[in-house]
Amino acid sequence: MTAQVTLEDALSNVDLLEELPLPDQQPCIEPPPSSLLYQPNFNTNFEDRNAFVTGIARYIEQATVHSNMNEMLEEGQEYAIMLYTWRSCSRAIPQVKCNEQPNRVEIYEKTVEVLEPEVTKLMNFMYFQRNAIERFCGEVKRLCHAERRKDFVSEAYLITLGKFINMFAVLDELKNMKCSVKNDHSAYKRAAQFLRKMADPQSIQESQNLSMFLANHNKITQSLQQQLEVIPGYEELLADIVNLCIDYYENKMYLTPSEKHMLLKVMGFGLYLMDGSVSNIYKLDAKKRINLSKIDKFFKQLQVVPLFGDMQIELARYIKTSAHYEENKSRWTCTSSSSSPQYNICEQMIQIRDDHMRFISELARYSNSEVVTGSGRQEAQKTDAEYRKLFDLSLQGLQLLSQWSAHVMEVVCERNGSLVRAHSPALLVLSVLQAIRKTVCDWEGGREPFNDPALRGEKDPKSGFDVKVPRRAVGPSSTQLYMVRTMTESLNSAELLKQLRSLGMEKLLHVINKFLRQSYIYPTLLTFGETLQQCCDLSQLWFREFFLELTMGRRIQFPIEMSMPWILTDHILETKEASMMEYVLYSLDLYNDSAHYALTKFKKQFLYDEIEAEVNLCFDQFVYKLADQIFGYYKVMAGSLLLDKRLRSECKNQGATIPLLTSNRYETLLKQRHVQLLGRSIDLNRLITQRISAAMYKSLELSIGRFESEDLTSIVELDGLVEINKMTHKLLSRYMTLDSFDAMFREANHNVSAPYGRITLHVFWELNYDFLPNYCYNGSTNRFVRTVLPFSQEFQRDKQPNAQPQYLHGSKALNLAYSSIYSNYRNFVGPPHFKVICRLLGYQGIAVVMEELLKVVKSLLQGTILQYVKTLMEVMPKICRLPRHEYGSPGILEFFHHQLKDIVEYAELKTVCFQNLREVGNAILFCLLIEQSLSLEEVCDLLHAAPFQNILPRVHVKEGERLDAKMKRLESKYAPLHLVPLIERLGTPQQIAIAREGDLLTKERLCCGLSMFEVILTRIRTFLDDPIWRGPLPSNGVMHVDECVEFHRLWSAMQFVYCIPVGTHEFTVEQCFGDGLHWAGCMIIVLLGQQRRFDVLDFCYHLLKVQKHDGKDEVIKNVPLKKMVERIRKFQILNDEIIATLDKYLKSGDGEGTPVEHVRCFQPPIHQSLASN
Repeated sequence: MTAQVTLEDALSNVDLLEELPLPDQQPCIEPPPSSLLYQPNFNTNFEDRNAFVTGIARYIEQATVHSNMNEMLEEGQEYAIMLYTWRSCSRAIPQVKCNEQPNRVEIYEKTVEVLEPEVTKLMNFMYFQRNAIERFCGEVKRLCHAERRKDFVSEAYLITLGKFINMFAVLDELKNMKCSVKNDHSAYKRAAQFLRKMADPQSIQESQNLSMFLANHNKITQSLQQQLEVIPGYEELLADIVNLCIDYYENKMYLTPSEKHMLLKVMGFGLYLMDGSVSNIYKLDAKKRINLSKIDKFFKQLQVVPLFGDMQIELARYIKTSAHYEENKSRWTCTSSSSSPQYNICEQMIQIRDDHMRFISELARYSNSEVVTGSGRQEAQKTDAEYRKLFDLSLQGLQLLSQWSAHVMEVVCERNGSLVRAHSPALLVLSVLQAIRKTVCDWEGGREPFNDPALRGEKDPKSGFDVKVPRRAVGPSSTQLYMVRTMTESLNSAELLKQLRSLGMEKLLHVINKFLRQSYIYPTLLTFGETLQQCCDLSQLWFREFFLELTMGRRIQFPIEMSMPWILTDHILETKEASMMEYVLYSLDLYNDSAHYALTKFKKQFLYDEIEAEVNLCFDQFVYKLADQIFGYYKVMAGSLLLDKRLRSECKNQGATIPLLTSNRYETLLKQRHVQLLGRSIDLNRLITQRISAAMYKSLELSIGRFESEDLTSIVELDGLVEINKMTHKLLSRYMTLDSFDAMFREANHNVSAPYGRITLHVFWELNYDFLPNYCYNGSTNRFVRTVLPFSQEFQRDKQPNAQPQYLHGSKALNLAYSSIYSNYRNFVGPPHFKVICRLLGYQGIAVVMEELLKVVKSLLQGTILQYVKTLMEVMPKICRLPRHEYGSPGILEFFHHQLKDIVEYAELKTVCFQNLREVGNAILFCLLIEQSLSLEEVCDLLHAAPFQNILPRVHVKEGERLDAKMKRLESKYAPLHLVPLIERLGTPQQIAIAREGDLLTKERLCCGLSMFEVILTRIRTFLDDPIWRGPLPSNGVMHVDECVEFHRLWSAMQFVYCIPVGTHEFTVEQCFGDGLHWAGCMIIVLLGQQRRFDVLDFCYHLLKVQKHDGKDEVIKNVPLKKMVERIRKFQILNDEIIATLDKYLKSGDGEGTPVEHVRCFQPPIHQSLASN
């Protein structure tokens, strides 16, 4: 059984929905959408007039006339829309070129078929304007009759006549403007005459009349003026209408911008109609019948007003074209060409902002007080004073909105351009007051109080007579308001005014005037929603039918750069004004206004389609520009955050300021999940996210592209760019859901499915073609620098891709700052570069590079270097003993120089041979330094991970303290951080498996005894399999002493060559090849196990020992002995260092403790004298 829910419970449940939080909580920075529009219509157009039987009969009759005139005004509005939105059909129809054209009959038939409905509309328009002029002139004639001139005419009636005058002015101007109307009619007439469609004289005459009507400019105005001038006293009635408009305008008794502009147009067009052959407005002014100076002041303040759509009218034009203007020209100031300050909206913005701030503060105060003190109170519990306050606040808001909308429209325009006489006055006043009372009063219980003293002609008691008026949810109808206002106004007429004063009822007059001043606004406030929309309606800022007509069909529509909504939107985006950025969606809302107007007022589908097409284009541009700006903004922010603060301050001290980022309010826009535009709900965040994802990808692509166009030293800049992009990604991820940075980076690096990416490939490319052959290593600085004498040709790299600043470091200033930082890393390759290589390549990339480097080393050792070793071994002396000390160092030098003459003079030794050895050495050094950098990274990672793996450092123990107790306390303290047990207790099976694998991987990363460099050396040892490296077995069964058959003897010879001091303008071996050459030689010696023989039997070392003993310094064969010995000593230190390092790595896998020496026992040599025995 379903539970019964009362109405109160249902309504309270609905109220609870207001407290339901929305999941996105997006800030409200756009007009609230109205997907379902509810507008009650209280305007009955006097259909209920017969219900007010208590009202005065003549005003009910007037209401009937009013009703008919309002219907005619609505019809006139429809014809105005027809003319304004008219697009030429004849231009789209194929034309008949000549009379002999075979399909001309078919063309004419189709022309008639297409244009006939349109021409019928024009014919109906002609008939309408005739009827409207006749009806208007009939009303004027009736009111100007001699018997009725002094009768009371209500303001509402005069305003309706003023609306007729405005309608005639608008229709005539629209007809004059639309040439396409005349062209379409001419095309139809031509086709119809050819097909003999108009055979009878009447239709021919009507067609001729329509042609003349459309062809003659100001035809409606001329007809109206001609018919008015035959009516005696018409100018008096027009003067009343103009004076009423002046009064309404002066006292601001209008609400919407259209009402304001209508008053001004009626003043201008009314003066034009009055100033003719019969009447003279200047004489009327002299009689004080009208006030021309006031009108001149109004027209001077506001020179141009909107006429219809994007059309505008210069008010002074009505004055200039009037009959008696030339002789009275000097009286007018509005006809001068000077511009009014009204059109300088920048000056008015100060006042607008003040008014806005004051009103918003008051509205917020009222809203807050309602929330705090008014919650839970029923509407009926509010006092009259509270309702009056609310009424005044609503009216003030509407007036301000209307005033601001009117300012905007005016600026855009300027820039583009039956009465019964009563015999007893007292009885008449009494009857009017009673009629008002019976028509308007709403008594409690539906009956008026029987004891009201006023009904008996008595005064109210001193305590006052309490009249109880019930609260109503619905206001009075438009007819009821009209009747009350008209009857009240009749008390203010000239005749009754005298009677009221004679009866001493001045106080009543004051009340009447106050009521009339207040109640003029009631009809518009009763339709509050509709009025609010009209006050804020700026839809006409988009329409440009007038200007399209001026193009004479050369343009179907204008580009978006000429569209006001896009101009405003683009202005905010281009200026990047922070205070305006949040309001950028309001300017796009103009399209909603225009689309709503096109469908509901103009009722033209083609206009809506054009608006929709423009919105599609503009919104795409808007999202593109906004996303571009947001990405640039956060890129600059990231670049500024990562920029060294000391650099910024030092630059500032030296006068080169790096500008700080100007804050902007993009966060609000990024929270917009459902922007309403043309009835669609658009996820702005998602659209911006898509574009920013593409921009992030492009930014990473360009970073890698820049690296690919430069040498290996630029990898530090690449790392900086990646870090800035990473920071940008982090900042943007607060407001949008982006792919993970790692995924984006892998995609840009082409490393999603491939085992290695673009960076790895380029690193190896640079190593192979530039780094190995052209860089010299310096063990002292631990850096590689470019050689002074390159032996290989410089290869061509790709051209650097062009990039906007926002895709690099953010801005031009930041690009310059970061370029100056990275220029410090340009001239060498060292630890900073190796650290970055490790981070960017990862284990997989490093493995690929080292595998490829081993292939390079193998090809060199088993190729070119092997050939040179074989060639040089052949020219080495077969036996070269170390001379005795007694020969002295000069003798020994000369001896070695002679023995190694062929080696010294070998041309390719110092070029190609040393170059190849340098490449091998650089490859070995690269592997060594990469492993050192990788170890640092791993140690750092392990230390970071230690607290989460329960790996704690030993604590300091004082005397008397127990280590195990302190360690247990420390372990219990860090237990909540121990990841694996925590996940095992709280996580899912998948999370537990991931945690265990991660823990295991972290522990195994830096296992003892695992060394990449040792593996590389072991692999290289297998490349030295040719017998030439080790030579034949020694004849003595132990080792070669004097024979030159092992590699270490050849290296001794090479060392002798590069130890010889060079001339003044020659490059040393250090400058040309660096330490890589020695690393290659020493590595081969160590891998062959010849390092100790080399240390004992080296030619240079022997010379060094002897010279150290005798201290001689001579020049032997142009070789200064002392300088050579100094060089030998330097290289001996270097060789010892290299060999010690290599020994350490090669023995690192032999286990802990002292390595075991493998000793072989040999019989001591037997002297010759004993051998014979």
